[in-house]
Amino acid sequence: MARTDFDTLLQAGAHFGHMKRKWNPAMAPYIFMERNGIHIIDLNKTVKMLDEAADALKQIAKSGKRILFVSTKKQAKEIVAEKAEAIGMPYVIERWPGGMLTNFPTIRKAVKKMANIDKLIADGTYDKLSKRENLQIQRKRAKLEKNLGSIADLTRLPSALFVIDVAKEHIAVAEANRLGIPVFAIVDTNSNPNDIDFVIPANDDSSKAIEVILGAVCNAIKEGLDERKVEKADQDAAADKKEGAPKAKAAKKAEAEPVEKEAPKAEAESAEEDASDVKEAE
Repeated sequence: MARTDFDTLLQAGAHFGHMKRKWNPAMAPYIFMERNGIHIIDLNKTVKMLDEAADALKQIAKSGKRILFVSTKKQAKEIVAEKAEAIGMPYVIERWPGGMLTNFPTIRKAVKKMANIDKLIADGTYDKLSKRENLQIQRKRAKLEKNLGSIADLTRLPSALFVIDVAKEHIAVAEANRLGIPVFAIVDTNSNPNDIDFVIPANDDSSKAIEVILGAVCNAIKEGLDERKVEKADQDAAADKKEGAPKAKAAKKAEAEPVEKEAPKAEAESAEEDASDVKEAE
């Protein structure tokens, strides 16, 4: 079953590409036709490739790995933040910090700096500073939060990137390619799809189209996360059952032991009674 359909994408305007003079020839396989100087994207291919990308992302999420969403363009910022937060995935919607992937330890240091500022504010260390110094610290903290707050819980490199507008986010794509991190992306007719592992040909300027595609992708990721929880619960239940079997066996054995120990005692008492009877008879 498709995660979206031709009509839904059509109504969202996902089929509108860029003007012919701005096109990237590498996108030719995904273009259906030209109308009034504008390329029209083949939505039948979009539906198929979106399903393939969603299934791959589902498996990544099911394995417990992280997916980083990237889009700094105005039309997509709020949508990306909302969808990514709903499934607990990190995202970047402000300026892409150069070297975020290729120099990840430095980014982690900046995130830890933000956490240290919070700690020192909480324990009152900064109370002794002047108002001016406190204001500077607060501004620094706000800047760190704006740029890195959405990746604060990303403690290791992501296992995949989902990018909207690969031309605009070319630095992020280049870093991911360099590290061998698979890239999933909405690719418009003016972009190069050759550096993208999972291409979703569609209009990357339409907020409605972005919302439809992201909705399908995030639903797939949520399915993967839910299946992971179910499997983990089953594994825990099986482990508890396995541990419980020896305990039950030991308990059963412990219950049986007193009976076995009492048997000789009962025989001894019977022997004493017989001896007493013999003595009385004499």
